[in-house]
Amino acid sequence: MSSGRVSRHARRRMIAAVATVCALSATPLAPRAVAADTPPHSETYRPQFHFTPEKNWMNDPNGLVYYQGEYHLFYQYNPNGNSWGDMSWGHAVSKDLVHWKELPLALSHDDEEMVFSGSAVVDRDNTTGFGTKKNPAMVAIYTSSAKDTGIQAQSLAYSTDRGRTWTKYQGNPVLDIGSREFRDPKVQWYAPTRSWLMTVSLSTERKVRFYSSKNLKDWELQSEFGPAGATGGVWECPDLFPLAVDGDENNIKWVLVVNINPGGIAGGSAAQYFVGDFDGKNFTAEDKGTYTPPAGTVVQDFENADFGTWTTTGTAFGDGPAAGAVAGQGTVDGFDGRGLANSFHSGDGTTGTFTSPEFTVDSSYLNFKVGGGRHPHEPGTVMEQGPPPAGTVLADFEGGSYGDWATTGDAFGSAPATGTLGNQQQVSGFLGDGLVNSYLNGDTTTGTLTSPEFTVDKKHINFLIGGGNHPTGYANPTAMELVVGGEVVRSATGKDGEALDRASWDVGDLAGKQAQIRIVDDNTGGWGHLNVDHIMLSDTKARPVSQETSVNLIVDGQVVRSATGANSETLDWASFDLRPYAGKKAKIQIVDMNNAGWGHILADRFTEADTAAKSVVQRADWADYGKDYYAAVSWEDAPDGKRYMVGWMNNWDYSGAVPTAPWRGAQSVPREVSLRTVDGRIRLINKPVDSLESLRQPHAVSASGVTVKDTSEPLIGPAAEGRALDIRATFSISDADRFGLKVRTGANGEETVIGYDTTAQELYVDRTRSGAVNFNSTFPGVQTAPLKATNGKVKLRILVDWSSVEVFGGSGEAAITDQIFPDPASQGVQVFAENGTVKLDKAVVWHLDSAQD
Repeated sequence: MSSGRVSRHARRRMIAAVATVCALSATPLAPRAVAADTPPHSETYRPQFHFTPEKNWMNDPNGLVYYQGEYHLFYQYNPNGNSWGDMSWGHAVSKDLVHWKELPLALSHDDEEMVFSGSAVVDRDNTTGFGTKKNPAMVAIYTSSAKDTGIQAQSLAYSTDRGRTWTKYQGNPVLDIGSREFRDPKVQWYAPTRSWLMTVSLSTERKVRFYSSKNLKDWELQSEFGPAGATGGVWECPDLFPLAVDGDENNIKWVLVVNINPGGIAGGSAAQYFVGDFDGKNFTAEDKGTYTPPAGTVVQDFENADFGTWTTTGTAFGDGPAAGAVAGQGTVDGFDGRGLANSFHSGDGTTGTFTSPEFTVDSSYLNFKVGGGRHPHEPGTVMEQGPPPAGTVLADFEGGSYGDWATTGDAFGSAPATGTLGNQQQVSGFLGDGLVNSYLNGDTTTGTLTSPEFTVDKKHINFLIGGGNHPTGYANPTAMELVVGGEVVRSATGKDGEALDRASWDVGDLAGKQAQIRIVDDNTGGWGHLNVDHIMLSDTKARPVSQETSVNLIVDGQVVRSATGANSETLDWASFDLRPYAGKKAKIQIVDMNNAGWGHILADRFTEADTAAKSVVQRADWADYGKDYYAAVSWEDAPDGKRYMVGWMNNWDYSGAVPTAPWRGAQSVPREVSLRTVDGRIRLINKPVDSLESLRQPHAVSASGVTVKDTSEPLIGPAAEGRALDIRATFSISDADRFGLKVRTGANGEETVIGYDTTAQELYVDRTRSGAVNFNSTFPGVQTAPLKATNGKVKLRILVDWSSVEVFGGSGEAAITDQIFPDPASQGVQVFAENGTVKLDKAVVWHLDSAQD
């Protein structure tokens, strides 16, 4: 599964592999409960034609199989809450992959195990003896995650009543190699050898293993595949299946899907695939050849003995280029020539910047190599912590007592701490002599610390915060919360570091209300504590100090482009699009402001070019280029030999913070997949299932022959507006730089932009203004997918639901799936063109009925 969630997330936190800035929620959090009179499936963000459980947490699709007229969708499910935990298999069935009926829990966690991801088959020949040939058993093959040891092994359960009730096999587990990172078996019948084939992941090794069995109980290793392609995160939820190329049944290729987290094409989670051959034992991926980056003018290659006209601050970058690794560092590779910029001098604890002279932008792209830590630049940060903005101090925790703040539990003690506690790493960044520090007697203690009520009379609440990153909404949070009327309306956490940093809540909309601050430590695991100090009401927003390891492009004093490493000492290509800044003055700045794990940056070979360089991740093949398509797997035994896939419509970067209740998690629209030759390469093609069209209302609205120049204008008018839409559009390229459609447009500039960049030849989705975006720093952004026009035309299929967009470009070779959380009143649809003209040949808009019963 995308499983081992707790241990993996703890590990990622411990090594600071993901830079999350305070996990601030600048918009109200989802309510913890829904009013009893709210009709089912009418909640603000409830999808209308994407499967969601009635309540509680859901992630990976599991056990996808077709049997006796029903498509079965099992899924990772927490029967006890709306955050990840107590992993079990939920269950739903459908006759058309659109209308789903939620059934009772199928496979439950118990005292010994959680039930992680896996697959299901129909044992028609009764190879297991669980059923009969007349009434074959449906067999689930799942990963048992042992609660006492963390060992992940493969186990069986079976049903003889069409999946309604299940029995776990007494001989479990059936495949155990003693690993904590061995999971997500996808099993199918392999006819040439009349045996079962299991595809399963060795997650942290970035490998897939293939096993064979005659009876689903006794397994023999056949081969391994990997590492290959994108390897910046763990490999999970593999799938293997054959498809005809271009519809030719005499030309069969095999597709190996490997889901990866983090390290996906859009950041965080994603579904990668390989095309190749499978002989019953070995999978061999097609050779894609070597990569040659675009030619251009090298502006800095660090081949000289010194830095020349580039300037440094701090000590992290040393006195000149490094010749590779420096003292105490692992092997550094992927750089060109003899030298590179390397901020690991004296280890991760040092910081500094490295800045080029100012130059005039006169090329289209700046290509360069980057490696080191994955700590992205966060807009609004500063390089040094100055004095706090003026305001009213609510609490500074000086004077040796909590005053009239109330405590529960034993984590906070009877008085503020004076700094670092016993066995704790050094605490820094607090002001004065006192602070809140819930590490009292270690991470195992828990409790709360709550302020008296106060009146919100200024625009911001500023504070210093550090410690664990366990947000409100997850199980066992370490969080500072703002409570109004009994509801948590703002929340913040630390960043898995002892240093306190500035953070701020915008509370302008709460003016005049009575509120309380509640500091919660409900976590007994790693980083199960929180540090807080100097809470103030102010009309000025406090700005946090940068924790980035990044390469930035600075124009007019602002960071306009940024790239970071991938927690790897191997450098890879990255590229900045310079076209919007042509003729302007700019600087390149390499920044290391991080002194925790992977707190360094590597850079080399800055080159001005007419074409963007592509990284290994960009050169990999992706089933979807959006932020929200993960754990993608396919149905077995679908009628007429069809291959349908579905993915979890979420991302582990922020999955526990999306503002939905009483459920959290949705599945994508099921897609029919095929292989097609596009520009000489075999590509996986996605098409929403045909049965989705059954939801279309009878009367579509359309527009044709519309020319748009340098503007946005309504598409058709009010008749095209809506929250659940199916849109087809064809554009003829003219001279516009970018063009497309905007959906879910409304007041305050809300919009989700679905566009095409003619120069980059990319489809893109921009959700930076799509509504609620500030619940996690990695959520807002722009996702892109390569897409070449065909005969000067660009075709789009856009599915809009209450909290998502799924975009299919061309013949389906480019797909982008993104969650959005707009105001329900934002229902507009617009057509736009930037820097020129485009012709909208035709657009057809269907309103979609709900698929919910």
